[in-house]
Amino acid sequence: MTQGQEDRERPQVIKINAITVPADSGDELARRFAARAGAVDAQDGFEGFELLKPTDDRTTWLVVTRWRDEEAFNAWVSSPAFSHGHRSAAERSGGEAPKPVGVHSEVWSYEPAGGSSGSSK
Repeated sequence: MTQGQEDRERPQVIKINAITVPADSGDELARRFAARAGAVDAQDGFEGFELLKPTDDRTTWLVVTRWRDEEAFNAWVSSPAFSHGHRSAAERSGGEAPKPVGVHSEVWSYEPAGGSSGSSK
């Protein structure tokens, strides 16, 4: 078995943070995520990130992260980098935290159960 085959066979952990925001606050949520882009990229076991904006009348945005395994995700959540990355630029420079954008948030946990690679021919 090759390394690529082994990688495809191991479970990947997908964490989805579903954040409900007031209808007029989505752009601010996107701005805040853009301001800390790349904060998690160097974390061991981190494999990808997407911020998904609703295209209908929903007000729940999805933050989708992919991790090598549950241990890698838990290491990130318990790390000083996690706390630092979730602070605003104002807080990092000694100021006050901005008012939260989200009115509700919950984290969902998944692993792939099927699908395709989507490669084009």
